[in-house]
Amino acid sequence: MKQLFLWLRIIRPQTLFASLCPVLVGLMVAHTYIKSSSLCGHITAILTILCALSLQILSNLINDYYDFKRGTDKQGRVGFKRALAEGTVTVKAMKTACYITFIIALLLGAILCYIGGWVIMIIGITALFFAWLYTATSYSLSYLGIADIFVFLYYGVIASWGTVWLQYEAEGQSFDMHQLTPIYAGAVCGLISMCVLAINNIRDMNDDKLVGKRTIPVRLGKQMALVLLGIVVILMPLFAWLAFGLNWATLVIVPAAILYYNVLQAKGAQYNKCLLLAGIVNLIYVCLVWLSV
Repeated sequence: MKQLFLWLRIIRPQTLFASLCPVLVGLMVAHTYIKSSSLCGHITAILTILCALSLQILSNLINDYYDFKRGTDKQGRVGFKRALAEGTVTVKAMKTACYITFIIALLLGAILCYIGGWVIMIIGITALFFAWLYTATSYSLSYLGIADIFVFLYYGVIASWGTVWLQYEAEGQSFDMHQLTPIYAGAVCGLISMCVLAINNIRDMNDDKLVGKRTIPVRLGKQMALVLLGIVVILMPLFAWLAFGLNWATLVIVPAAILYYNVLQAKGAQYNKCLLLAGIVNLIYVCLVWLSV
């Protein structure tokens, strides 16, 4: 049981809303157009959720491994504890976990590629590539300060759009490529995930400077990072309005504004509570979308 709870903590369950929520939003958007759903559609929905979660868990594990190898994660860090840095798991065990998760994601992805065709294959291959590229090379996205773009796309726009595409393919219906609702709806989830990354980077900016991790707060300073975070928050109701009109979904600005206020007031370990609050904002948005469709 100790090992079970240890690995549960290692996969960072508090972060998994980032991959779950855009898929849920995509499913709700899809079923506003697809009035009837078959068993194949339900199975595809479950597989999509599992694949999205496995890809994020893989990204988390790779991130932990390479941040430890680079010396970014240290014992006693302000953020959530990292197993390798604390010495609670071995490097070999972490590498094994990465391989197992990769195989699971690959198998789930292969089934979804069979259902969704070349479009899903491209999304899957690039998702795996960027999960590895996030921290694994000397040109890692997180160390160059451009990870925010990919977080917005893969934990927002692409996740929701790809989910809608899969539902259409599973039901044997034609998807209108000019349909923008999945893109706008998913963009809100992407913006919320950008908030998660921004909070994490603001909290760790002093440590990141020491190891050459050039995140936005390191490049531009804390005050400018907070200004950019405020812009991200303001964009949320705009994209919600573009997706659903003046509806419940636009009220995402309320929990997002509360999150922003808490970030402005936070210091040290208080940022960890803000990260949990960001996950709650994502869940609230999913509920608001459910009320809007």
